[in-house]
Amino acid sequence: MRVTIDPRITFALILALFLQTAGGLLWAGHAVARLEEVERAVATQPEVSERLARLEEQLSEARRSLARIEERLER
Repeated sequence: MRVTIDPRITFALILALFLQTAGGLLWAGHAVARLEEVERAVATQPEVSERLARLEEQLSEARRSLARIEERLER
């Protein structure tokens, strides 16, 4: 079985197709890497949100304590 190539298909066309395919594969690889980075960041979000909720509660308690102290000082 002999493979023949149409003479209208030039080396430049084959090279361009190869380079576009290689560029697409590189882009896809970078996209996967960025997606994995986002997934790692999202995995840490529950810890951060829990800590933020605790800090907000502590701040609210500190404000209530400060309000009581100020009220006693004003008497």
